[in-house]
Amino acid sequence: MWLFYASGFFVLMACDTLAQISFKFTALHALPLQANLSWVLRILHEPWLYGAIAGYIGSFFTWVTLLRKAPIGPAFAASYLEVISILICSVLIFHEHLDARQLIGAASIIVGIIFLAYAESRLQAEAEPEKTD
Repeated sequence: MWLFYASGFFVLMACDTLAQISFKFTALHALPLQANLSWVLRILHEPWLYGAIAGYIGSFFTWVTLLRKAPIGPAFAASYLEVISILICSVLIFHEHLDARQLIGAASIIVGIIFLAYAESRLQAEAEPEKTD
């Protein structure tokens, strides 16, 4: 079961990251911002826009699949791993800089997910009747 969760959350994180990175590229190509039809048509021809849409569709179906089996608390927390992957991609792709607050926030997300997963596993272990030999 852990392989299902790990691969599912990896796909969810990848789809969410694709969507956000694609939106960033679309925004960069959308300049200068104009409120007219030619600007809208220009954006509709931007391939990164469709990467963002594909990322959201992939995220939706992955999330629905995961929620069939995963406990909602840890699953919801683990869905925030995308924040960390987007931070990493923003540094690698867009050469953005991270400050201490962002690093502390990323570490807090990871620690929170670990605590929730541990608590969930303890609750499940306590809920299972003890087996006697």
